[in-house]
Amino acid sequence: MSPNLARRGEKAKAYPTLVFTSLYHHIADIEHLRAGYQQLKGNTAVGVDEVTKSMYAAALEANLQDLSARLQRMGYCPQPKRRLYIPKPGSETGRPLGISSFEDKIVELATKRVLEPLFEPLFEECSYGYRPQRSSHQCLDALGRTLQQKRVNILVEADIRGFFDAVHHEWLLKFLRQRIGDERVLRLIRRMLKAGIMENGLVQVAEVGTPQGSILSPLLSNVYLHYVLDIWFQRRIRRHCRGEAYLYRFADDFVAGFQYQMEAEDFLESLGKRMQEFHLELAPEKTRHLEFGRYARANAYRKGEKPKEFTFLGMTFFCGKTRQGALHIAPYGRTFDTSPLSSGTRSLSG
Repeated sequence: MSPNLARRGEKAKAYPTLVFTSLYHHIADIEHLRAGYQQLKGNTAVGVDEVTKSMYAAALEANLQDLSARLQRMGYCPQPKRRLYIPKPGSETGRPLGISSFEDKIVELATKRVLEPLFEPLFEECSYGYRPQRSSHQCLDALGRTLQQKRVNILVEADIRGFFDAVHHEWLLKFLRQRIGDERVLRLIRRMLKAGIMENGLVQVAEVGTPQGSILSPLLSNVYLHYVLDIWFQRRIRRHCRGEAYLYRFADDFVAGFQYQMEAEDFLESLGKRMQEFHLELAPEKTRHLEFGRYARANAYRKGEKPKEFTFLGMTFFCGKTRQGALHIAPYGRTFDTSPLSSGTRSLSG
């Protein structure tokens, strides 16, 4: 990262409400574009133009100079993304991806490198997906320790139907304006969002959504759900709860834990309305609340029932007991390190 970008990152941490008005020249800078080119791998799927990294490198300096010049005069237009499907459990068609052309990947990465330091200081502790020094294992670990050690009795599972394909462009741009005052950057992002998808030789113009597969999409999705979900939960839901309440989110997957059932039910009802306000929809078949926590096992057995389980980030959590008879809440085949660490981060073992 260049010294200027590093200084902007430090400034962003120091002033959380500051709006940056001069950013675009960093994206268009040829050295910044070259750094993005070097960071990209050469064995990834190609876009609609079928240009690979080695093909682009054949005339690298001329290509980078031309790209920088087009960006500077606002003459750069992203190509449509190539539709590709990868296997997805429970889906016959698979998970849809949008594969950018190699040159578009350079611009997406350059844009991400400029914007990420501005928004990172704003993101809540509950957000773990696609962030520096954060991982799904840390999210699972923190969730497991909360379930085992805190006053959580009711868990809310929720699923946003087709989130990446439903992101509302105008709302997203409003959220980005909380940090970005450079209209050229917003115009560039709008062009990326509107570039469309090519499938079976036909281009479909994108009115909503930010395609999975794009380098910039994870950051944009975090920005969207930061304002739609994270700060709403922390500042509205949690503050009005009599009992304890916790949220854990990894990209568009999230769960919330509550001490009292009534507050969990109120949250679930409010959540549906909140999603609709921002053009999102909960999948009813994947959205529920269930008894889960330190007392769920004993309560279930008193009722003659089996303790409930839930799956988050591919791991199924259950309430059990260790050989010594102590309470044990963790994904199958995993245990949590609950020793106090100064960093505040514990790892999964087992």
